[in-house]
Amino acid sequence: MALKCGIVGITNSGKTTLFNCISNTKAQVTNFAFSTGKSNIGICDIPDPRLAQIDQIVKADRLVYANVEIVDIPGLTKGANTGEGIGNSFLADIRLCDAIIHVLRCFDDANLPHINNSIDPVRDIETVDLELQIKDLEQIERKLQKVEKAARTGDKDAKVQLEALNKYKAHLENFENVRTLVTTEAEQKVVADMLFLTAKPTIYVCNVDEKSAISGNKYSQAVVDFLKHTDAEVLIIAGKLESEIAELDAEDRVVFLQDVGLSEPSVDKLLRSAYKTLNLISFFTVGGKENRAWTITHGMTAPQAAGVIHSDLERGFIRAEVIKCDDLLALGSELKCKEAGKLAVEGKNYIVQDGDILHVRFNV
Repeated sequence: MALKCGIVGITNSGKTTLFNCISNTKAQVTNFAFSTGKSNIGICDIPDPRLAQIDQIVKADRLVYANVEIVDIPGLTKGANTGEGIGNSFLADIRLCDAIIHVLRCFDDANLPHINNSIDPVRDIETVDLELQIKDLEQIERKLQKVEKAARTGDKDAKVQLEALNKYKAHLENFENVRTLVTTEAEQKVVADMLFLTAKPTIYVCNVDEKSAISGNKYSQAVVDFLKHTDAEVLIIAGKLESEIAELDAEDRVVFLQDVGLSEPSVDKLLRSAYKTLNLISFFTVGGKENRAWTITHGMTAPQAAGVIHSDLERGFIRAEVIKCDDLLALGSELKCKEAGKLAVEGKNYIVQDGDILHVRFNV
């Protein structure tokens, strides 16, 4: 299951530095606004220590982690909806993403000027939100023109659509994002094809200086206070520090992290947060050529999960033999799990859980 996250933010907020920390693709970092006119795209693994632990018990030729596609979208400025800066290309790239990672500048640096000449991450949130809200409103207004014409002819479906569209419009005109609007399933169907920019789940990353990497600073606290009445997740990451960590080999990285008081690179937490925000979980297949983590949406059945591996497995699904990851790690082998009654045989209605190890039996 492909997962795509867009990294957005005001220019010179540290987006590309963060992108380079987590991606297998390295992009140029500059101090100049609008120095790039296209998005950078990279693939990165979702950190999952369980897979490495499983590999110590059930050997395979290689480990394959679940991954995410990261899109570093060029910096935004006020007026992007009308083409300012890199304008509409920025907004089009966001539309193709499943989730947004909004990087906020929460550090001072005289050598890296802010486009608005002052550091104010709350203002930057409002700037980006406004640009996306305007674009969503434009979509609604275009559709309203068509629906209003149909409603005047007495079309009952059009009247229902008109009511739903006006509800979304009023919410956006009140400077609110679509993701905060309470809607019915019927109302959601009316706009399902519109891929609203402000409907996308968003994680806020406060990019702080090195000395603020653990507890944040006044800028990051302002963000936390601003978002405290929402369910948005706010992470504190020192982008420059993380870029130094990313350059180290595994052994040196452990020592460096200990020295700065971190248990792991903060970008690992970010990737897991993106996974969680999109309601995704992992299950594992083990042995033979690869030990592998597979990505599915929470609530998928065993046949649907099997289909992520290959369509033939879903079509010819018979049953799934399931071992919980924790049981395998505790008991030390698949055989011991079976002997202890920890191997379950599940049918087509089984809902796959995070960390399940599946052996799919099928016949095509």
